[in-house]
Amino acid sequence: MGKKRGRLIIISGPSGVGKGTVVSILMKKCDNLIKSVSITTRKPRAGEVDGVNYFFRSVDEYLAIKEKDGFLETFQIYGNYYGTPAEFVNRKLSEGKNVLLEIDVQGALEVKRKMPEALLIFIAPPSLEELKDRLKGRNTEDKESFKKRLSAAEAEIKRGSSYDFCVINDDAERAAEEIREIIERITLKQP
Repeated sequence: MGKKRGRLIIISGPSGVGKGTVVSILMKKCDNLIKSVSITTRKPRAGEVDGVNYFFRSVDEYLAIKEKDGFLETFQIYGNYYGTPAEFVNRKLSEGKNVLLEIDVQGALEVKRKMPEALLIFIAPPSLEELKDRLKGRNTEDKESFKKRLSAAEAEIKRGSSYDFCVINDDAERAAEEIREIIERITLKQP
């Protein structure tokens, strides 16, 4: 009998909800979970490592992959391309690994169309007021950027209802544990 195929798990949530913190805790709790590494055309930032943070590629290399339908999802923002490499994800799933994608709502729904078996988990804030406070607390946005992020967050929260599960991030450790339990329960059910 062959190795059991892994499960694709997608986690999304609005900016400021604490996805990165929750995912970091989750990765320490799950042995059979690997995080997918996206491909980007932007230049590496200080401390970023190719193949760990992103696969850094030229625009020509990126477009060649896109032309061969090599992405599960792809988008362009601020003049740079980003995408989830299908080959990497499918190879890891074939090896029996559960693969985690931490991507935005639009990308998640694009992947779900291509891979309907993907498990979608939305991380939501305890309230919109709490999210506003978190975004303000970052102190990384000017007033206009803050308004745009908040508006985008409200739209993403509405689209979160199309996910399989919604987890409220009122405490990162508790939210990560809830997601771990969901993943364990779902992956035990699959053939």
